[in-house]
Amino acid sequence: MRPSPFRRSSTPRRAPALALRAAVSLALAGTLCLVLPAFAQSAPAATAAPAVTVQTKGEKLKRLYEQYWEEQLKLNPLRATAQGDARYNDQLPNFASSQFRKQSREFTQRWLKTIEAVGSQGLSAQDLLSYEIFVRNAKMDLESDRYPTWLQPINQFGNFASSVAQLGSGTGSQPFKTVADYDNWLKRGALVPVVFDQLIANSREGIRRGVVQPKPLMVKVVSQLDALVKDKPEDSLFWKPIANLPASFSQADKTRLSDDYRRMIDTQLMPAYRRLRDFIRDDYLPHTRDTAGMSALPNGEAWYAFNARRSTTTSMTPAQIHQIGLDEVARIHGEMNSILVELKFKGTLQDFFKFMQNDPRFTFKDEPALLAHYRGLEAKINKKIPELFSLTPKAPFEIRPVEAYRAQSAAGGSYMRPSEDGTRPGIFYVNTFDLPTRKTWDAEDLYLHEAIPGHHFQLALQQELTDLPKFRRFGGETAFSEGWGLYAESLGTALGVYETPYDRFGYLQNELWRAIRLVVDTGLHSKGWTREQVIAYMLANSAESETQSTAEAERYMAIPGQALAYKIGELKIMELRKRAEKALGARFDIREFHAEVLKDGSVPLDVLDGKIDRWIAAKKG
Repeated sequence: MRPSPFRRSSTPRRAPALALRAAVSLALAGTLCLVLPAFAQSAPAATAAPAVTVQTKGEKLKRLYEQYWEEQLKLNPLRATAQGDARYNDQLPNFASSQFRKQSREFTQRWLKTIEAVGSQGLSAQDLLSYEIFVRNAKMDLESDRYPTWLQPINQFGNFASSVAQLGSGTGSQPFKTVADYDNWLKRGALVPVVFDQLIANSREGIRRGVVQPKPLMVKVVSQLDALVKDKPEDSLFWKPIANLPASFSQADKTRLSDDYRRMIDTQLMPAYRRLRDFIRDDYLPHTRDTAGMSALPNGEAWYAFNARRSTTTSMTPAQIHQIGLDEVARIHGEMNSILVELKFKGTLQDFFKFMQNDPRFTFKDEPALLAHYRGLEAKINKKIPELFSLTPKAPFEIRPVEAYRAQSAAGGSYMRPSEDGTRPGIFYVNTFDLPTRKTWDAEDLYLHEAIPGHHFQLALQQELTDLPKFRRFGGETAFSEGWGLYAESLGTALGVYETPYDRFGYLQNELWRAIRLVVDTGLHSKGWTREQVIAYMLANSAESETQSTAEAERYMAIPGQALAYKIGELKIMELRKRAEKALGARFDIREFHAEVLKDGSVPLDVLDGKIDRWIAAKKG
């Protein structure tokens, strides 16, 4: 609910306090609001009273949500940039500062009070859903302030320095099409050093309080920063927009921008990157911890339990989630053993894992071959989509390789949603780093999850729901979105893939991987497991490589609890589908079910459960 500072932020430009209080007071003045039409101001005194527009409570809340979202974008312009809103592209606040944290908390408190003052009585359908989600998420945001995430603001998975490089190189959401775009980045880029220095200051405070990152994560951060530090501006990623200056720019603009960018990179950005790199390498690394999990931090067990609740949108404890993981691992191993029997493979499941990793038939010749394979999957799967989906997004879609500078620490695949204005498509990023570890049997389920019908369908469709409040269109619940992504993998056979036992094994391997996450994430953070224990468990129970297992283990160390959302969300969607199939029998239509799941955007899992129950009841008549 509150703006996420690591992804989006800015220098706040707020309305004068008096005007803002007046606007809120007017909005809260009773259940009904009377609005005079514009013509009434000049109506003759003798005429009858002008007609009034009666505003329902639901309409009033929609107006408040719109005001809330506008204020949030002013507070956090990187969020606006990410969704294609260019109004604040020149701004970047010191979001790591105590002042900004205080401002952000007060923002959430004020808006929670504002919305709760209207209340939920009499609301129904989408209005009630929006109210419940807003209030729930605001309260969760305020609860999160109990835990000092700001004391360890940098890791290899959430490195703001890498995010800045994406923005400033033109490979992220920051546009570089007009002279104004280029000038916007000059202003925003000049503010980056202040944020970097604050991250350093916060990290020093973390050292003092004993809230620091595990050592292996920060070793990776040093490598990431080393790759971004260059002696010559022309060798920097930040020079790319100048190297790609539009031909339509005048020569005077080209010369000015080249000079200004060279100066900014040389005197502001590179010195800031060097300071951050030197601090991490020389001052922070010696104080990092040898432990891997949150239980080693002050109040770490409660901190992790909160993360688990927030990630899964359930009240499950880490112990319950751990047991679900163990049960799912055992079930999936049983299905895998059935494939070994089908293939008449002589050996154990572990032997088959090694065969899948080492047999050359499962490797790609080169990067172009890997990308061509994924583009072939796109064409193949699209032919079958109408059989399972009646609701599909309008936004275009592209497949791109992960940029080289972040490939070493990035996941095998990821998705970036399209911009609201349609200028940027949805993007499926494929990681081609360490090519021998990117297997053919891993491609189909990865595409289904990250692209179509996974994240591209869910996130692009949600963004196209223009009648919803923007906090729902552009926000979301990890358990829903990642649960949908994993559920999408289960649709492979119906969508014309998983045609060989090896590809079906690949799907099971990735389902297994998400079940293993339940075991190792909770193991790391609530049971005292070490990084080495986690890697060993993954290698012993799956076909993943040591490279991938290490990257994943360090991901769970960096963002505790996030990985729980996938399997918990998928299990809920599968449970609801089985419930609907049993209740409706011949009246069950898979296309209608998928539309019902997706049509309201991302919602908490308990809300999804109730929504599907109502849909089943309506279908039964």
